[in-house]
Amino acid sequence: MNIVEFLQNLKIKGWQLWSNGEKIGYRAPNEGSTKLVLSQIKQHKTEILQLLKTQPDILEVYPLSYSQQAMWFLWQLAPESCVYNISFTLRIASLVNVRDWRQAFQGLKERHPMLSSTFPKLGQKPIQQVHKHQELDFLQVDAATWSKDELDRRLVEAHQHPFDIERSPVIRIRWFTCSDQEHILLLTIHHIAADGWSLDLIFKELPVLYQAQKASVELPLLPLKHFYQDYVEWQKGMLEGPEGERLWNYWRQQLAGDLPVLNLPTDRLRPTIQTYKGAANHFKLSEKLSEQLNEITQEEGTTLYTILLAAFQLLLYRYTYQEDILVGSPTSGRSCPEFASIVGYFVEPVVMRAKLSGNLSFREFLAQVRTTVLEALDYQGYPFALLVDKLLPARDSSRSPIFQVGFILQKMEEWQKLLSNEWNDSSDWHGLKVEPYERPIKESQFDLSLEMVPIGSCLGGFFKYNTDLFDRETIAGMIEHFQTLLKAIVADPQQKISQLPIITETEQQRLLQEWQKNKTDYPKDKCIHQLFEEQSDRNQDAIAVVFEEQKLTYSQLNRKANQLAHYLQQLGVVAETPVGICVEPSVEMVLGLLAILKAGGAYVAIEPTNPSQDWFSIGVILTQNHLKSEIPDSNAQILCIDTDWELIAQGNTDNPKTAIAASNLAYILNQTLVEHQAVVQRLQWVKEILNVTKQEVILHKASVSEDV
Repeated sequence: MNIVEFLQNLKIKGWQLWSNGEKIGYRAPNEGSTKLVLSQIKQHKTEILQLLKTQPDILEVYPLSYSQQAMWFLWQLAPESCVYNISFTLRIASLVNVRDWRQAFQGLKERHPMLSSTFPKLGQKPIQQVHKHQELDFLQVDAATWSKDELDRRLVEAHQHPFDIERSPVIRIRWFTCSDQEHILLLTIHHIAADGWSLDLIFKELPVLYQAQKASVELPLLPLKHFYQDYVEWQKGMLEGPEGERLWNYWRQQLAGDLPVLNLPTDRLRPTIQTYKGAANHFKLSEKLSEQLNEITQEEGTTLYTILLAAFQLLLYRYTYQEDILVGSPTSGRSCPEFASIVGYFVEPVVMRAKLSGNLSFREFLAQVRTTVLEALDYQGYPFALLVDKLLPARDSSRSPIFQVGFILQKMEEWQKLLSNEWNDSSDWHGLKVEPYERPIKESQFDLSLEMVPIGSCLGGFFKYNTDLFDRETIAGMIEHFQTLLKAIVADPQQKISQLPIITETEQQRLLQEWQKNKTDYPKDKCIHQLFEEQSDRNQDAIAVVFEEQKLTYSQLNRKANQLAHYLQQLGVVAETPVGICVEPSVEMVLGLLAILKAGGAYVAIEPTNPSQDWFSIGVILTQNHLKSEIPDSNAQILCIDTDWELIAQGNTDNPKTAIAASNLAYILNQTLVEHQAVVQRLQWVKEILNVTKQEVILHKASVSEDV
């Protein structure tokens, strides 16, 4: 360790050193190694004094927050990536002095030390190094002859240019001059040094700095009393105390168990290493729908954020039918008011977990989401980076940790003013005529994220998506589904979430036309077992069922099923008699199901581990001897297909005669009554879709208690 590293290491540990003539002044933290450190300082006194006098910046070093540490390691993994470059782009339609603008940006850097920092390593740990005389990265470019396409391409290139956060400035300004009264300002900062709130602060302060510089007057902005290192120190103390324990206990419980991975249907296979290539599809809700959303917000006693988040989570549910969904949403991270005026990386994502089981109405689901949001805000102070370290020691390199989709409702006050009328309406910016310039988005941190923003009396937004996973047309369809869902919610929030429509009327018509075009006939008057009997007559010696080493031909299976069916009829089974079947996957399972249908009964699949079954409404239960003891006591007759087979085999092998039709019940599942004709239609569809031939075999892996 050289002298500079020695001094910086002391500063990070809380030591303060300064030159006092030919002496070294110091203030030491409360630790037991003070004597040893002082002896080392005395040993190198001359070199240290020289450094303190000539290079005072060397002690402008500070520890990083947890979020910054995580961001630094992400940058180390992919230093060429631009996914954590944040920026805003403005068109300035006024006569300006570019030299004064340059000075305004220099003043901004001097006001906010984070913008004059680099993030080198000290030993094996990254630190913040503040430079009092760092050169401003400002470049003016003549764009007078460029087309809009050329300008957009150059803006994207400038935004995407990677930062070297260890050695170079973390902020850069590119000033594209199209004419004396038309300029495009692109300000780009690495996320380790700023967040969305910071951009809003910069947006407020920049014109004030410019006008002060232009008029050669004293800056009217109040000096800052607190800096980012105050936040880092506060966060460390909070996490080490009872408040940190309270926050951790909540998130440990909220994110307990195996965390679900959201498996949205993608247009391409997921790359093994997560990519950040992205794009965005913009949309704007109608004034009527926006007004209705605000009205339902009032009626339900909640917030617009909660309504939109619930609708987004419901959309994800309808796309995946996963009942446990995690969505990340950023919070400002500035719970203390003294941090409100600081440029830095404060933002902390919180995890919004939604449970969609139980056939909830939207109103019931909204109440759940409201509770989740309120709790998440109450416990938002726990660093997400620390959560990831504790909950996910092993990472999946193909996707983001914990959540893969994000949701934001933007509330940047100054930007909202700028966008108060329409997307491209020009506004006054402290005497300058400006309007937003939409820079094409080419990156995405997540698989998918939804960002909403109020635009006057309407709501606008965009879906940002990973282009290695999704096509633009897929996201366009998702936007239509989202808007259809919002309309259904405001029309009737009491509807069940499984019944809220997401398909547009146009899609419904198209699907109906395709269905009509591809509609095929099926034997509407036949029962399932009758079709099997016909197949058995045609292919008596063909293999019908295989399980492990067991095989039965169609003839053998049909004869055995007939014997069992006749026995069931002797036990009183007639048309639509419920017959329970509790059998493990085996030849006996197929045999039992077929026999129940041949006898005229309707099978009821029984899971012995599920106590919610209505055992007492079933008169006969087919099972296997080793499962007999697991069936709760009831009045049902228990018939073991394996050990009772000698008795069953005495029956007739001819097809039993039963007075049932295709409209009779075939099985009962979760209180749903399913008729023979419905199953026959489904099987005919499967046969056509799979184009099954005589030589092919179908693997059945679903439980008998699952629907066909």
